[in-house]
Amino acid sequence: MRPDIHPTYYPNAKVTCSCGASWTTGSTVPEIRTDVCSSCHPYYTGQQRIMDTAGQVDRFMKRLERRQSETSRREIEVKARKEADDAARKARARGDNPEAAAAEVLAKYELNAS
Repeated sequence: MRPDIHPTYYPNAKVTCSCGASWTTGSTVPEIRTDVCSSCHPYYTGQQRIMDTAGQVDRFMKRLERRQSETSRREIEVKARKEADDAARKARARGDNPEAAAAEVLAKYELNAS
């Protein structure tokens, strides 16, 4: 073993978590600060605790809700357009007005006939 190349070992290094828990361990630094530990991590505690910094969680939840509502709106529009196309095709086969049949289906979904 070569001398003077190894870091200093601190057998009583103090570890402090942001939740307030602290313990002693061996390390090459005398004090360690951590954000998460087994006392506050959701995997170990079985409950989810959200620490909101500067409203990031609220902004994320709003984005998530907006995306989910846009996705469901798009799915409804696709379904309505498909039903309108089917109604227009059937009306055309019967000799009726296909635009009126499509508009009737779109009105049921409260969508514009565009």
